[in-house]
Amino acid sequence: MAGKNDSDQPSYPAESGIYIDASALAKLYVPEPESEVLDKFFRNRTDLVISELTLTEVISAVGRRRREGVISARQAGRLRDALFADANSGSFRRIDLAPAVHRLAERILFSTESIPLRTLDALHIALALLGEAKRLVTFDARMADAAALHGLSIVQVS
Repeated sequence: MAGKNDSDQPSYPAESGIYIDASALAKLYVPEPESEVLDKFFRNRTDLVISELTLTEVISAVGRRRREGVISARQAGRLRDALFADANSGSFRRIDLAPAVHRLAERILFSTESIPLRTLDALHIALALLGEAKRLVTFDARMADAAALHGLSIVQVS
């Protein structure tokens, strides 16, 4: 997880900030094919940015997997606890959903004509921009396209 020491990772200045959306962060807690490579990429970084929206969406993903029977209630509780322990550990810079985020998301929604952008995606892009992130990690192709239109570089983790 973020904050572990791994000397082969590139070093980026903190001001370059990498915003992690829920589609990426969830993979650190619920095993999926990309989980291991993401964990390695995030290790020993000091430039990771998440939002309260990301945390809520990851909890939603964990709850969905519990309802689907993929994980037990006990596992879901452990995943929730691990998520918030990491979020509170200082491994990430956290951004809240302030009114300014909503206003920027609304401007993004109005100005993004070529991509059918969804509300939550626009909020994540606004959070990244207002959180002064320069890059975004997402597994959502539509969000990646819109984020690039609004000046964020998309990190390809593979």
